[in-house]
Amino acid sequence: MGQRISIITLVVRDYDEAIAYYTQVLGFVVLKDQAVSPGKRWVVVRPKGTEGTALLLAKAATSTQASRVGDQTGGRVFLFLYTNDFSTDYRTLLRKGVVFEEEPRQEPYGTVAVFRDLYGNRWDLIEPGTSGSR
Repeated sequence: MGQRISIITLVVRDYDEAIAYYTQVLGFVVLKDQAVSPGKRWVVVRPKGTEGTALLLAKAATSTQASRVGDQTGGRVFLFLYTNDFSTDYRTLLRKGVVFEEEPRQEPYGTVAVFRDLYGNRWDLIEPGTSGSR
């Protein structure tokens, strides 16, 4: 059986705030924004021009969920954004106010720098090297 991970849930404070960030700052596109019930929407975004894994932006509905916004993985890097032009994307994200925790660095798997999204989730921006990827 062929399987793949299609969508990853990202708990957010507010749908429209999250959509604005992921589309205007990270350059993602909205694949779906559909009301499911009063106060609940099915909002799916992913990087422009890709067919891969998408993010479901899920508004926190309980205090427990709200406590996880921005820290779904206990402070570990949560998501990995691959690029084929690290320097351009890095500069673009800096201009748009993205906070990087470090300067870009070379690793055996490529060029990488950790940044935080608007909620504090840690991401790797990565341009894979020729010796392979993570």
